[in-house]
Amino acid sequence: MVTRRLLSSESKTSATKEASKEASKEATTSASSTEKKGWWSSAEFWGGLGALAGWGMSGSAIYDGMSQSPDIISLNMTGVLMVYSSLFARWAFIVVPQNLPLAACHATNVVAQGNQLRRAIEYKIENGEREEAEDCMKKAAAITAGGAACFFGGPVVQSALSGANIPLVSTVAAADAGPFTVHFWAPMSKWMISGASFLDLNRPTDKISITQYSALTATGLFFSRYALLVTPLNPMLCAVNVALFGSSAWHLGRKINADYIEEKK
Repeated sequence: MVTRRLLSSESKTSATKEASKEASKEATTSASSTEKKGWWSSAEFWGGLGALAGWGMSGSAIYDGMSQSPDIISLNMTGVLMVYSSLFARWAFIVVPQNLPLAACHATNVVAQGNQLRRAIEYKIENGEREEAEDCMKKAAAITAGGAACFFGGPVVQSALSGANIPLVSTVAAADAGPFTVHFWAPMSKWMISGASFLDLNRPTDKISITQYSALTATGLFFSRYALLVTPLNPMLCAVNVALFGSSAWHLGRKINADYIEEKK
């Protein structure tokens, strides 16, 4: 009887040791896997770079507001940047992993771009362009009202469509990055920035802000990778950042060429 108990005890001890070894192996494998991933597969790394680029954009708006003439301000780009930063401040707050530095920089950019918009409107009114200024204010009011309606009414409509069991429609409505989520509309707002850049491809170089386009170029570069590492996965965000990088780099190259290369010849 005693022998059986000893054998049973030894068996339990052996099993415990084996279990401990397996757990240790799994932990080591997991740690090794994490180490192998490195910076290329780190959402935190690319998100941090994205936040730095975002702060560069916010800083450029603050700098331009303090030192540049309001005649260089593009009303189209400024309005788009306000919408874009409003959406991305929300996106950065709820995405996994959460990116608070990015959310903070976009909230700051909304305020900074709002100041730029105010300066541009005042400048146009002072220079006899009241009609264009009033048109801009009407558009801003309409966009604000539309955004508020989507924010408060969107979840109700999404819930109704998701529970309606309509083929495809219900599936799309319930999607993690579907049209009723900021994961969809944040990239869409970035398409507006890329579109504004493409529409202004021949914008006079003296009206191009080198700080703003440096930040936009860096943002496009970093987010092209970052978008593929977050949850929910966002291929559309990756695609729009590739486009943003291309259009912003074009403007930045033209500005550098005009101010630092052609000027020296």
